[in-house]
Amino acid sequence: MPQIAFDRFYRYAELTELLHAFPREYLQLAALASIGKSHEGRDVWAVTLTNSATGPAAEKPAFWVDGNIHSTEVAASSAALHFLQMLVTQYGKDAEITRALDTRAFYVCPRINPDGAEWALADRPKWVRSSTRAYPFDEEETEGLVVEDIDGDGRILQMRIADPNGLWKAHPQEPRLMVRRDPIETGGTYYRVLPEGRYDGFDGHTLRIKRPRHGLDLNRNFPASWRQEFEQQGAGPYPTSEPEIRAVVDFIVRHPNITAGTTFHTWSGVLLRPFEHMSDDEMDAEDLWFYQAAGRKGTELTGYPAISVYHEFRYHPKSVIGGTFDWIYEHLGLFSWVVEIWSPMREAGITNYKFIDWFRDHPIEDDLKLFRWSEEKLGGAAHRGWKSFEHPQLGMVEIGGWDRFHAFGNPPLPLLERELARFPRWLIWQALCSPKLELLHAGASALGQGTWKVALVVQNTGWLPTYVSKRALNRKTVRGVIAEIALPPGATLASGKPRDDVGQLEGKAHKHTGVSFWPDYNVTDDRIKLEWIVRAEAGATVQLTARHERAGTVRAEIVLAEAA
Repeated sequence: MPQIAFDRFYRYAELTELLHAFPREYLQLAALASIGKSHEGRDVWAVTLTNSATGPAAEKPAFWVDGNIHSTEVAASSAALHFLQMLVTQYGKDAEITRALDTRAFYVCPRINPDGAEWALADRPKWVRSSTRAYPFDEEETEGLVVEDIDGDGRILQMRIADPNGLWKAHPQEPRLMVRRDPIETGGTYYRVLPEGRYDGFDGHTLRIKRPRHGLDLNRNFPASWRQEFEQQGAGPYPTSEPEIRAVVDFIVRHPNITAGTTFHTWSGVLLRPFEHMSDDEMDAEDLWFYQAAGRKGTELTGYPAISVYHEFRYHPKSVIGGTFDWIYEHLGLFSWVVEIWSPMREAGITNYKFIDWFRDHPIEDDLKLFRWSEEKLGGAAHRGWKSFEHPQLGMVEIGGWDRFHAFGNPPLPLLERELARFPRWLIWQALCSPKLELLHAGASALGQGTWKVALVVQNTGWLPTYVSKRALNRKTVRGVIAEIALPPGATLASGKPRDDVGQLEGKAHKHTGVSFWPDYNVTDDRIKLEWIVRAEAGATVQLTARHERAGTVRAEIVLAEAA
């Protein structure tokens, strides 16, 4: 298998070759399939990982991982690749990983948005939010700035233009750093600061950035809480209108064994949970308790704080978002998390900041901390020096400033692998919390005159109940345990059903602590005993199956025989 390096980002062709290598090198563990095509016709690849010797993936509880739905967030693809590599290389060496692949399945889609990522990683990059499809209109606005690499150095930085009425000035301790001027300040040297790019239709006085021609946000195109363009920009003309999202939604719906999922984004260095549009008061208490427990474990294992999107990560206090990957919880009752990889703020020693509010306003001392971190730890990679450039439309400008792609939107390459190593253990922990149906007992006893009592006892050995979440029960998106008996020719059932939904099994998640004196009346609510009365000849074979969409399948074969 080609060596996967985590000191670089991979373009589509290389990524495709790396993914094809997994089933070639790890045939027993890995399979690869295209789950659909992107807008430009590229395959959206997904790797299935499980130990096929212990059963097919479809008969095991499964966990979904994806990344790179937003074009420039290519570190998200790297996180999924890192997770894949850790699973296959540590199988048989690491007990927890071995157990996970023996008893669970993983579906990993490293790059939902191959088109946008290809633009972002081009030698002369072009940035869009997500898809490269023109939306909401085919044509581009005629006037304004188009963000692009205007000087051809492979980076998209910032431009500054001297202007007495500009908002920006040099930091008093570091003249290369632009900070906002005081509200009543006058008499200094000030600048306008805008993204690097070309300018169409410049009138010599006014500056504006064009609304992007490619205005889709694929993470607003999922079915749950989807809203039209006038309410939420980039959501698309209707839910799952975009082929990449339709592929993901179809895959997840067609794989009801998926119990939970995590999607990788950048950047903020935080673990995000639902809801995005409602308060915690609207969530079933049991689901909230598990989210809080999983969040604490996530913080322990990754170092990232775990927070609610609605309560702590809203872009504006008067607005909410919808149509996101949290669809898997909102509609299907599968536990979902968003990992926002990388926090340059924490790297620079900025602590206790409010995640979204910080971008709106923070002390200029924070800017200086970031600048010094760039100089001392990254050799200036996060903030580039200002260089004069004869702009084809604007005249003389200076290009430099913060390097959004290489130090903010993604971890700097020397720090990439260190950052990616935070996540696999938490993903495995989540997967191993899933319900798991296991056989406890199967047998038959003779009742006389060719009649037999056949018994099957199964239990849920997972932490979560078979239904996974209360939301799944409320939304009626999950069946109970399906018990089946298959009889040999000539045999008949005297009692019991050939197939029956026998209900759900609880797990261990919602039990009280050892010092609680509220009794759990049904001590074995994780277990069920099933019985049939069969008329058959001695020596006949009866096949028993118990299956649950989210908890897996168990089978037993019973030979009807008199006791010795």
